[in-house]
Amino acid sequence: MPAPKNTFKAAIREEQFQLGLWVALASAYAAEVVSGSGYDWLLIDGEHGPNDLPLLSAQIQAISRSGSHPMVRLPVGETWMIKQVLDTGAQTLLIPMVESLEQAQALVRAVRYPPHGVRGVGAALGRASRFSRIGDYLQTANDEICLIVQIESRAGLAALDAIAALDGIDGLFIGPSDLAADMGYLGQPNHPDVTAAITDAFARISKAGKARGIMTLDLAQARLYRDMGATFMAIGTDVTLLVSATERLREDFLSSGVSEAKPVAGY
Repeated sequence: MPAPKNTFKAAIREEQFQLGLWVALASAYAAEVVSGSGYDWLLIDGEHGPNDLPLLSAQIQAISRSGSHPMVRLPVGETWMIKQVLDTGAQTLLIPMVESLEQAQALVRAVRYPPHGVRGVGAALGRASRFSRIGDYLQTANDEICLIVQIESRAGLAALDAIAALDGIDGLFIGPSDLAADMGYLGQPNHPDVTAAITDAFARISKAGKARGIMTLDLAQARLYRDMGATFMAIGTDVTLLVSATERLREDFLSSGVSEAKPVAGY
């Protein structure tokens, strides 16, 4: 029996657009709720969400029972972190702040078993091999791992062509907010100069034959990125959706003519 098929990797290789959502509440229960909403992929955020390995593992498991594909963003591209999260069953990783060919090469080695990489041979202890019940896991795992690197600085853009040409990199994900900050436009990810840089990056990634990813909370900008050739894109986060929905519910109720509750005398 081979390693489980990575449907997300297969889809982006065929240039099939994949729509996603950020999951940052660090709750397997919340992840399971979101996973029934029909998104192609869900990003479990270990960089900005308050996640640790057990929480990441629980969310991977919760999402895997749905039709959505779980992607994990680690806080940094450390080999030991990659080893652990792969053994828990993650097959698609997004690594932030990749700025050089050497860094990308190290990441490729980290997700592959020897002799092509340095991933530790210990999956028999983890969910990845269904606790050693997948007999051919070691021989087939490399092909089903999907590595996405995040380009979000001017240094990353300068190294983009070399990174995109690297075998083992399945996609490049542009981070508009950090890129905007690095370009001198903090808090302005939709600035024309940032959009121009992303347009150029997408064209170069496409020329290299790799998938192009991005994330935005602005639906108008999302449609623009799709027109620019985004292969996979996230259009929201569970955190911001929870904030907006709860605030809107309260405002809608109060705007209907019902005054806010007043304290009862004696309480």
